[in-house]
Amino acid sequence: MRASFLKHPALPVSLVKPYFQTGEDKFPSRKKTSTPPDIVGIEGTPRSVKNIINSRKIRVNGKDQRQYLVGFKNHTADKDKWLAEDAIPDGNLHLRRFRASGRNEQSHQ
Repeated sequence: MRASFLKHPALPVSLVKPYFQTGEDKFPSRKKTSTPPDIVGIEGTPRSVKNIINSRKIRVNGKDQRQYLVGFKNHTADKDKWLAEDAIPDGNLHLRRFRASGRNEQSHQ
């Protein structure tokens, strides 16, 4: 057959042998692999707060609520999120720093 007719490599089925799982007793020096570490940054995993960038007041169910624009460590600015005070991890510490810096003066009203 010419090479131009081959679309993909072919293997004769007669050469395929069955697979048998080897027991641990045959290879005692092999170590079992541990489970891989959790991947960081997947939605739903906790992220650590870098800083609070800004604040705003919004109306939710007829009540005013203050939200804070939170920047996360090891993430770009497009991953910043507006969160309520109680949803910010270590919120008291970060809010104290934010208020002390005076940046809340320029918040969106």
